[in-house]
Amino acid sequence: MTDWIAELKPVLVFDSGIGGLTVLREARVLMPERHFIYVADDAGFPYGDWEEEPLRARIITLFGRLLSSYDPEVVIIACNTAFTLVGADLRATFPERRFVGTVPAIKPAAERTRSGLISVLATPGAVKRAYTRDLIQSFASQCQVNLVGSKHLARLAEAYIRGETVSDEDLMAEIAPCFVRDEGRQTDIVVLACTHYPFLANMFRRLAPWPVDWLDPAEAIARQARRLVPMVEREADAEDRDFAVFTSGQPDFATRRLMQGFGLSRQYSVISP
Repeated sequence: MTDWIAELKPVLVFDSGIGGLTVLREARVLMPERHFIYVADDAGFPYGDWEEEPLRARIITLFGRLLSSYDPEVVIIACNTAFTLVGADLRATFPERRFVGTVPAIKPAAERTRSGLISVLATPGAVKRAYTRDLIQSFASQCQVNLVGSKHLARLAEAYIRGETVSDEDLMAEIAPCFVRDEGRQTDIVVLACTHYPFLANMFRRLAPWPVDWLDPAEAIARQARRLVPMVEREADAEDRDFAVFTSGQPDFATRRLMQGFGLSRQYSVISP
């Protein structure tokens, strides 16, 4: 690969699509001295449609190639569905590597709730994982946790991020189950358990039947990555060296413009599992 990787290892941010840009944005603030590689497995998107074992095999094979090609300092798995499924497998398969995972922010939600009614808005895959239910048992056993598996919201978020029109009716159909009333109490926190969803947060706030705290884990994920990455002083480069990798090799025009807006305009590569 290029000589800058030998000079200072990059941070690799991985997602099934472009939702992980919410995490990339926060990570750049906390690690300004590092270069970033953003990997979108757009050929496999959306992960919520996959059976577990084929998806597990796909991600592990893909990471074998990514780690060999880019040798990152740390890997941020900016995808709840992926990490709750294969996080342990990745650490076992690549024990010399450091992974920062994205899991539903159930612990901070349980600490902040006043009503005790929490909703977790996620993909169907993340909702059914034992990992998610273990988090509830460990950190929110005293709360009433409502798991909402949205089939369409990740796709709607991708469309919205690219500048397409998304109807209020379509969004409301996905988020309505998050709002629960029970014996005078009502939901006061909704955990955004997919990194695509924070891009829609302003629309969620406008459509919500009452105010809730929409919990975005992006900053916490970036802080954890910062703790694992050595601080190195480096003068700012005259040239932006961050770039994006798409497993399809064919990001559309709107996606390319979005990548450029995030400073990921250096190159577009393709690595297929």
